[in-house]
Amino acid sequence: MSNTVDPPITPKKRKRKEENKTEMQNIKEYGTTQIPTAGLVSNIHCITIIGQVEGHIILPPQNKTTKYEHVIPQLLAVEQNPQIEGLLILLNTVGGDVEAGLALAEMIDGLSKPTVSIVLGGGHSIGVPIAVAADYTLIVETATMTIHPIRLTGLVIGVPQTYEYLDKMQDRVVRFIECHSNISNKSLRELMFRTGDLARDIGTVLVGKDAVESGLIHEVGGVSRAIMKLNELIEKNKQK
Repeated sequence: MSNTVDPPITPKKRKRKEENKTEMQNIKEYGTTQIPTAGLVSNIHCITIIGQVEGHIILPPQNKTTKYEHVIPQLLAVEQNPQIEGLLILLNTVGGDVEAGLALAEMIDGLSKPTVSIVLGGGHSIGVPIAVAADYTLIVETATMTIHPIRLTGLVIGVPQTYEYLDKMQDRVVRFIECHSNISNKSLRELMFRTGDLARDIGTVLVGKDAVESGLIHEVGGVSRAIMKLNELIEKNKQK
């Protein structure tokens, strides 16, 4: 009986095996097949904000979440990588942790490279500041955005300080949205505290062009239009 010897693994197969392993790790950790590295071919990096934005509290395993501690390193890598010239942000989120969402929004706003966001499906609650943090914003025709006051979960102490803190947090969100979109403070608060539009709640649901007409989003468009606009901003940034 002869012994069979496995053929040696070629460098090409070894490299592909390592790439597959890296892709699987990235999908598990970041929800994407690639993170910003020096070997990227495309000059545009894409980040997805989907499900619920998970902040300081770990959500149940059955919840679809975007962990902000995973997105922040990606944003930092985008800023530092010279081969990445623009960032595309895809949103389909129900909202989530207010401070985590604002942290992501502030980081997107602080990038020196052109950014474009597009709302697909939904960009609700704290997803609104994340969407408007980009240099240019789009929404598909059937997508929706829910504008409503922030809420507190868990133990709430019924003292004046609690309501003052809640009001300050609300002002932070309102100021950020107002400064990064074409909607006025009065219009935003009117949408936020409107009654009769949401069942068992106050607020407003904006569908596609309604978000554009309110001044919240720049235009209605799809992914191809978002990439086209991002390339335009990249060219303008090069000329500077």
